[in-house]
Amino acid sequence: MAIIKSWPDYPTEFNELNYALRKDGWLAEFGHRPDTWIYAVEETGNLIAFTILATTAPGEAEFRIALRADKIGQGLGRTITIDTLAKGFDECGLLRIHLIVRKNNRRAIELYQRLGFTHQGECCKTVNNQPTDFLLMSLLQQEWLKR
Repeated sequence: MAIIKSWPDYPTEFNELNYALRKDGWLAEFGHRPDTWIYAVEETGNLIAFTILATTAPGEAEFRIALRADKIGQGLGRTITIDTLAKGFDECGLLRIHLIVRKNNRRAIELYQRLGFTHQGECCKTVNNQPTDFLLMSLLQQEWLKR
């Protein structure tokens, strides 16, 4: 957690995501929850990303991903997401993985769609005291297995 908290801030385009890495970020929120899988991603011995699969119901989990700022835009998000989905469906026995993604994060939305996630709705949540619009997306194990 200390290493992730020391990661540099995201570039301006993703600056609103910095909260996920900080003191009260995702690891603090999910780190002690039961039935949560947190995966660390290393490259040449350095932590470059982490993902979370947090159980939300029997057979279901919410997916989250964070990359170190200097690793954004290199295609690693796709590879890491695929690896995490495989672990969730194949090893953890999940039947459905879902996520929320900011409506203004076109690159992430397009990636999730290419991986088979489908639009399930929209919501607005307060993040850092700001209303933030999200898309709800999900992927079923049976759809994953078809790919």
